[in-house]
Amino acid sequence: MSSVTNHSKVFIKKYIPFLILFPIIFWAFAFPFIKIGLEELSPINLTILRLFTTCAIFLLIIMIIPKKFSPLHKKDIIPLFLLGFLGIVIYHLGLNYGEVYISASAASLIIATIPIFTVIFATMFLKEKLTKKIMIGVPLSLSGVILISLTGTSADPFEITYISAAVAVLISALVGAGYTIAGKKLLERYSALSLTIYAFLFGCLGLLPFLSPSLVIETASLTWRSWGAVLFLAVFPTVIGYILWYVVLEVKTASEISVSLYFIPVLSTIISYFLFDEKITWLFLIGGALVILGLIIVNTHQAAMKTKE
Repeated sequence: MSSVTNHSKVFIKKYIPFLILFPIIFWAFAFPFIKIGLEELSPINLTILRLFTTCAIFLLIIMIIPKKFSPLHKKDIIPLFLLGFLGIVIYHLGLNYGEVYISASAASLIIATIPIFTVIFATMFLKEKLTKKIMIGVPLSLSGVILISLTGTSADPFEITYISAAVAVLISALVGAGYTIAGKKLLERYSALSLTIYAFLFGCLGLLPFLSPSLVIETASLTWRSWGAVLFLAVFPTVIGYILWYVVLEVKTASEISVSLYFIPVLSTIISYFLFDEKITWLFLIGGALVILGLIIVNTHQAAMKTKE
């Protein structure tokens, strides 16, 4: 049964454009703000500070409104840990490492392929049908990723560190897609918001072995600029972004609102241009267009499937 009352549904439907717009803006800003955080923090320590801050906020939310959450089953603790560690912790570690060497705009476009990999995994593991649109859209997006991987901030895009950074972000996209597929079974017992928060809390336990003296040293010398980046990343793209997105999902299907996700790399590229003076080349624009075109083709397939259902 939905936790949203009729009165709440009326309110959500009335302001749904704003409820969708804010997560999109926050997620677009996340990529350049990660770049800012990496100026004074290592990829691992930025991940720890961001996710531990997020977990603290989520724990507070559970304490304030415990009745809004699905009961936790003991048998699900290990699956929730694996789901959170791979789909959230590894995702952020790969993205943070990647943005050390590639531009925020390039990272945002590579991450935008998550829906593509979701469809691939659904075909492989959930036995969903492989259609012509998927067969066209997936290669288009992947070819766009290859082009984007040649347009970063490195003087030589073929040097090992640059290639490894692009691959790290691509791995983030893969585990991000895997998070959706792996969590499908758990959604039978948990609400979307409950599953997200439980996965965060258990998955972030996997960061404990990464704690080191460097975290204390780097944190002690952080400037207001870096602290602002960490707090922004924890509060706006993560906590508020996820919550607003799931509020919208209570009254709209994913296929109905997923088209708005295509605007994230576009907005992130514009933000990065003004914040870091990141160059936008023709090769980058062509690659980005291929990624988005492939996503639109695949999303059209998913929307058609929803209509048939």
